[in-house]
Parts: sequence; structure tokens; C-alpha cells
Amino acid sequence: MGVRSFMVVLMLGLLSAACTPTVQLAMPNEPININLNVKVEHEIYIKVDKALDSMFSDSSGLF
Repeated sequence: MGVRSFMVVLMLGLLSAACTPTVQLAMPNEPININLNVKVEHEIYIKVDKALDSMFSDSSGLF
């Protein structure tokens, strides 16, 4: 390899190293506060008619 091709490879190596991105994380001075004001309400209504209850009973033979 000649001196000229060595210099070309060296310059390409330096240029590619100069283009690498850097990532810096900044730490905040105060902690991050997340306020979740969530109100969860649920209601479950189960209504069973006496006729349906007797129809689905074990002795009815339906199932």
C-alpha cells in the first residue's frame, strides 16, 4: 500500500469517526411528579327471575 492510499484511508476513517452521533441524557434537578386523579366507579347488577332460576336448576334436565 502506498503512502497516498494510506492517507486516503486515514482521512476516510477520521471523517467517518467525526460523523458519529452522540447522545447525552440530562438529569433534571427535581424529580418527575405524575399526578393521577382517577375515579373508578363500577356497578354490577344481576337480576335473576325465579322462573329462569328454576329453569336452569340442576333438576330441570335442561343441561
